[in-house]
Amino acid sequence: MIAEAGLAALWLAAGLAALQLLLSVPTVRGTIDGAATVRAVAVVQGLFTLIAFTMLLTVFARTDLSVALVADNSNVAQPFIYKIAGAWGNHEGSMLLWVTVLAVAGAAFALLSHRTSEATRIAALGAQAALALGFYAFLLIASNPFARVDLATMLITGPTGLNPLLQDPGLAFHPPTLYLGYVGLSIAFSLAVGALITTEVDSRLARAMRPWVLGAWILLTLGITAGSYWAYYELGWGGFWFWDPVENASLMPWLAATALLHSVNVLAARAALKAWTMMLAVLAFSMSMVGTFLVRSGVLTSVHAFAIDPERGTFLLALLAIYVGAAFTLFAIRAPRLREGAPFELVSRESGLVVNNLLLSVILGIVFLGTLYPLFVEAISGEKLSVGAPYFNSVAGPLALFLAVLVGVGPLLSWRRERRPVLKRLTVPALLGVTALVITLALAPTLALLPRLGLTIAMFLAAASPLPLIGRNVLRTPLATWGMVVSHFGIAVALAGMAANGAFTSERLAVARPGEQLGVGPWTVAFGGVMPAAGKNFTSMEAELRASRGEGVVALRPETHYFSDPVMETNEAAIRTFWDGQLYTVVGRQDPSGGWQLRLWWKPFVTLIWAGGALIAIGGALALLGRALRGWRAGRPRPEPDWRRRYI
Repeated sequence: MIAEAGLAALWLAAGLAALQLLLSVPTVRGTIDGAATVRAVAVVQGLFTLIAFTMLLTVFARTDLSVALVADNSNVAQPFIYKIAGAWGNHEGSMLLWVTVLAVAGAAFALLSHRTSEATRIAALGAQAALALGFYAFLLIASNPFARVDLATMLITGPTGLNPLLQDPGLAFHPPTLYLGYVGLSIAFSLAVGALITTEVDSRLARAMRPWVLGAWILLTLGITAGSYWAYYELGWGGFWFWDPVENASLMPWLAATALLHSVNVLAARAALKAWTMMLAVLAFSMSMVGTFLVRSGVLTSVHAFAIDPERGTFLLALLAIYVGAAFTLFAIRAPRLREGAPFELVSRESGLVVNNLLLSVILGIVFLGTLYPLFVEAISGEKLSVGAPYFNSVAGPLALFLAVLVGVGPLLSWRRERRPVLKRLTVPALLGVTALVITLALAPTLALLPRLGLTIAMFLAAASPLPLIGRNVLRTPLATWGMVVSHFGIAVALAGMAANGAFTSERLAVARPGEQLGVGPWTVAFGGVMPAAGKNFTSMEAELRASRGEGVVALRPETHYFSDPVMETNEAAIRTFWDGQLYTVVGRQDPSGGWQLRLWWKPFVTLIWAGGALIAIGGALALLGRALRGWRAGRPRPEPDWRRRYI
């Protein structure tokens, strides 16, 4: 009965979403008498959806093979963590998680948001209900996660199990974090729609929208960073970013959210960029929906892409067209009526943020085009095209480097009009950047242009990032400023890691026999042989490697895993991390001559990529905490003055 209880909760949540939408409609006409009821319905809707998802987790934890989704994505031999994570390691479960985050975010907004007018809040809750209603319909009509199967027709362990590539702790963290970020942007979308309906686009709206955008941006940053490292060590190919369409599907919302975050700050501080902020709010969530369509529609063939039914893809495409089309139509109607704030000079912080947003938007367009153009050509002509790293690196790379320079300059500019010698403050960062350029020219004259510029600009940005703190009392500096500094420094760190990885990585592919030695970078790797091993639900072949550079020897044991349910072979890399990089090793199949395929990489300072991503997210968290504390202090009642101290 657990599955039936989950399905009933899902139907009730869908009914409440419809009721929430109907109750919010009078807001369009200026009537908000039922505001408390709308908020209560939103909270109860989120509760029922959470119950439905809890029921799905329960049937997976119990390995209830009478539920089709469990039978197709789990078995009794899987470790418990993968039984739980398997609940969202498939199409139906991932969509239920998507809707759960959407509904719970709407409930949290109904309870916590008090910074906008009542009319805008209720209109936003109506937009949130409309979003949820479409995806409830998708689950209940085309993608029921609680459907039953006939036990007599299946084996006791189930016909299949979770995709072995997904049997990793990364599945427990990466998808939920991304979903929290994706759907967290739905609140910004709904607030933008609500504000366009009521024409109340002002600094109050920006302050209400900012924590949701910032929270979603932090989670997207963490999710993308974790997913990059997961792919790096799990797939055994030695890279951190492949420009795969599914990877791009997570990058596009992050780019839009980054632009939106900066634009919201301008709207909150100066009441400017109103139309631009509304457009970015719509665009950011639209990119989340585009990513959902790409991954869940069956258009892509990928370990991430779960759906192969074209009817599901058509349903998702219809939802995408309805929501995005309606939002942009509303924007086109209302945007001309928005009045911008005070004008600003060409050299000002507002101008810097505008250029920042334009560059981010252009990079977003490049990624969007490179991701969807091959799919469009294949749909029209049947011809398969591949747009890979050379296109993205050569077209988006220079823009990203210029954006990194602007990140170092922008925070030093004043609002409205710059009156200080900004270039003079950048003297030291510029000299350090030039020094890095000279060193790379001297030590690596054949280095490619992009990695060389990446190292140069990373040094410049690392030195420029702390400059907003110079001359301040650091103990009284707002946490939001500290967060900005840490995030911008994190960009420099990540950029340095990417450039070093592209410039200095050494690779060795060879067929080796036991006892042979191979060289890669400064390392000598001795191959000791391969031996069989066994895991809980797989068998494996484990290689024994001993690596040395100078004094000291480290042991590495890369493996090849063989799964029988479902049948699949996976490479498990053995990686050792050092202060100056990582030694990355993979064992392949046995050669007919009796040797074994080995792949070895020495990747100097590659860990800076993920350290930088973590710093970017930490900076966002500091800014979010600072905004929350400021809001709490502003809303805290002040004590009445003690008249006795004045006169006694």
